[in-house]
Amino acid sequence: MSSRFFLSVLLLTLFVNACSFTAPFVDRRREAGAQTQESLYVGESTPDRPAICYNALTTPYADVLALANQECIKHKTGSYAVPEKQTSFTCRIFIPNHFYFRCAGVAPKKEKVVNIPIMDEMK
Repeated sequence: MSSRFFLSVLLLTLFVNACSFTAPFVDRRREAGAQTQESLYVGESTPDRPAICYNALTTPYADVLALANQECIKHKTGSYAVPEKQTSFTCRIFIPNHFYFRCAGVAPKKEKVVNIPIMDEMK
C-alpha cells in the first residue's frame, strides 16, 4: 500500500468521524464492582453534579446546558442544571473543556393519566 493511499484513507476517516470526535458528553467515571452507591462514582461527576466535556470552538453553551439538564432530569436529581465552574484542558484532546453543573429545582412529578372511555348517555 502506498503512503499516499494510506494518508488519503486516514484523512478521509478522520473527516468522516470529525463530528463524533467533538460531540459533548457526560464525563462520569464509575468504579467497577463497587459495593455501595457512595463508592460507585470516581471523580467530581455524580448524578446530582454532572460534568460535561465539550469543545468550546464547536459546541455552543446552549447544547452543553441542555445535556446537563437532561442528566438532572434522567437521574431525578433536579429539574434544571446550574453552572458552577469551567476548566480547560482537563478532558480529552479534541474535547478539552469541562463544565461542572449542580442540579437544582424539584423534578416535576408526572401524574398518571388513565384514559377511560366515557359512553354517551342513551336517551
